[in-house]
Amino acid sequence: MLNSKTLFSIAISLVFAACNSGAGASTAESQQSDRMTIASNVQNYTYEVVKSYPHDSKAFTQGLVFYQGVFSESTGLNGSSSLRRVEVATGKVLKRIDVPNQFFAEGLALLNGHLYQLTWQTQRGFVYDLDSFDKLREFGYVGEGWGLTHDAHSLIMSDGSNRIRFVDPETFEVQRMITVQDGKRDITQLNELEYIKGEIYANIWMRDTIARIDPQSGKVNAWIDMSGLQPPESRSDSSAVLNGIAYDESSDRLFVTGKNWPKLFEIKLKKK
Repeated sequence: MLNSKTLFSIAISLVFAACNSGAGASTAESQQSDRMTIASNVQNYTYEVVKSYPHDSKAFTQGLVFYQGVFSESTGLNGSSSLRRVEVATGKVLKRIDVPNQFFAEGLALLNGHLYQLTWQTQRGFVYDLDSFDKLREFGYVGEGWGLTHDAHSLIMSDGSNRIRFVDPETFEVQRMITVQDGKRDITQLNELEYIKGEIYANIWMRDTIARIDPQSGKVNAWIDMSGLQPPESRSDSSAVLNGIAYDESSDRLFVTGKNWPKLFEIKLKKK
């Protein structure tokens, strides 16, 4: 899944300080959280795997974007963070640049030919040219950086709390903010994001669950139960959780993967 101007000076209090580092809930706790989430009154979905593809099991996936037949991927961890261009069919890394060791790379978004990449706790983001991966500039923000996506006008950013910020992609000022809730229950640990057909899809960190969120009200419109896609016993460790959502708008294809997962999946949603 940074210093700034006036609106960025808003202090963003974070509900969870320890994110994405690998320390987290046990499998039993995560499964219990999933059951609590899926038990809500909104529409519930599960999934059908259309096709699976190879994925670099050393890639600690933090952000995933599909565009013109390839993935752009942001991977995390200090000393291992990178920006990659990845071939869909083979998982081959076609182009890669490493992020300096002091940064733990997070969310990624593509807007107007530029790739925007967040970092976790260093309050620094990077803007790259899509084709060359040349770094064009840096930007700052307050608080942690987790997930990133965009609509037609704004970058859309999560920080691990129940809040999502809409940010001007030129000035990086906060335009507005929504609080994500299912009924009256705050939904926290919002991680990797993807904007799909007028909704924000959000991975919930440490859960095999994706929330579909109304970008105006913050209301959870639906839950997607992703359990069983990569069973816990087949994962490298407890940090190898679901994270990575990409959408192929031209062919209406939805892709998901996880941190250090050996596979990336094209899925279709099914109502429960």
